[in-house]
Amino acid sequence: MGDFGRISVHNALGGGPVADILLWRNYYGGGAVLIGSTILWFLFEKGGYNIIAFIANNLLLLVVILFLWAKSASLLNRPLPPIPELDISEETVLIAADEMQVWVNHIFSLAHAIAVDGNLKALMLVVSSLWLISYIGSFFNFLTLIYIGVLFSLSVPFLYEMFQSQVDGKLITKEESVANKYMLTRFLLWLVEIMVVFEGVKVW
Repeated sequence: MGDFGRISVHNALGGGPVADILLWRNYYGGGAVLIGSTILWFLFEKGGYNIIAFIANNLLLLVVILFLWAKSASLLNRPLPPIPELDISEETVLIAADEMQVWVNHIFSLAHAIAVDGNLKALMLVVSSLWLISYIGSFFNFLTLIYIGVLFSLSVPFLYEMFQSQVDGKLITKEESVANKYMLTRFLLWLVEIMVVFEGVKVW
């Protein structure tokens, strides 16, 4: 299979720095995410640390260090801590609000389709998704699920991009096989209906 019609994995992931990390084009970023998430998972899951206490203690230590640094800098004529002005631009807030609006509207549309329209397909989709999440969550805790998600995010897109031609070829073959079986089944059912009609039996 050629490259005609092939979808770029990098563009599908947004084509930005996040895509570079997920596809390991930014080796330092991907390595930092992998090592950092592994260390955090080991500390909290195996070391028995509490995540809230860990964050609070680190923030406490950081604030005390910065305070002492600022006081000593004024006494010893040293430069102040190199902390930039923390300011979130209005454009960033609007972008985040737009993204949140899309997700919230999608959830509301699903709720409306289930509760008002009685959409059985939407109901089955939501029920099966929630059941699958609950079933998987019964084997792992929340932190382990996040860590597994990070590992999958750093491996599946990278492996798919490496073997995209082979994977797409297999998927197309499977799709054609399923379509052929579906058409054969429809044809056989049609033949059965024709035979029943000729036999004079009413088909319900």
